[in-house]
Amino acid sequence: MSDQKVVLVTGCAKGGIGYEYCKAFAEENCHVFASDIPQRMGDISELSSDNIETLELDVSSDESATIAVNTIIEKRGRIDILVNNAGIGSTGPLAELPLDTIRKAWEINTLGQLRMVQQIAPRMASRRSGTIVNIGSIVGKVPTPWAGSYCASKAAVHAMSRALRLELRPFGINVVLVLPGAIRSNFGKANRERVSNYEWKLYKPFKEEIAERATASQGTKATDATIFARHVVKKVLSPKPPRQIVFGHMTGLFAVLSASPLLSDLFFNARFNLNKKV
Repeated sequence: MSDQKVVLVTGCAKGGIGYEYCKAFAEENCHVFASDIPQRMGDISELSSDNIETLELDVSSDESATIAVNTIIEKRGRIDILVNNAGIGSTGPLAELPLDTIRKAWEINTLGQLRMVQQIAPRMASRRSGTIVNIGSIVGKVPTPWAGSYCASKAAVHAMSRALRLELRPFGINVVLVLPGAIRSNFGKANRERVSNYEWKLYKPFKEEIAERATASQGTKATDATIFARHVVKKVLSPKPPRQIVFGHMTGLFAVLSASPLLSDLFFNARFNLNKKV
């Protein structure tokens, strides 16, 4: 059997961080399975190479997850590294954002990661080897206005990952939690497109601020996705992967905000104009 690491990355559409994870792992001579939902397979076709195969995978579907994992096992015999990257934004005020929208974000961002863990962990356990990389976010530690649904879905990933790290340790499985800062990708564009479909009622006076939050992570100082992905991949492939990787623009600021709820409130009130009277 080849010593080449077999890696599965979820959510790999072009323009996203997952796309860059795949290239970074391939550069390190890993054999990568780049996956995404059927509608986006055209977006990842350019990744195909000697070290990268593309694969249909919808992390919100038990059937799709089972088929994808079995396909990889049939082809390569194992999965050494799972990168739970698939995710969607969920922008809008919690008091008004439709529950179906919130439910979809949680199904993909949180349960989608756990679904893949439940599919792959038993196979890693049988070999007493493997690494699971769950992608959280700095906003999972410091929730922001107008993105409470997304922040909560990532906070759940953090809690889940910490529990999994302890529960899977007896089987030789590493669990790494990644907390990206502001990373330049197509994430903000997709968020803004979703937000444009809503006509807020209670929060109509904050329409502009809500739309701004949708793309807040995509400023000129956002960390380049290629640089971010290479940093994470180097850490994950190290002999002793870290429990947590925090990297990217604004991580320093959010570390300060996480230490003081009062300071956090003052900062976000000013940042998103929440001091105005309505």
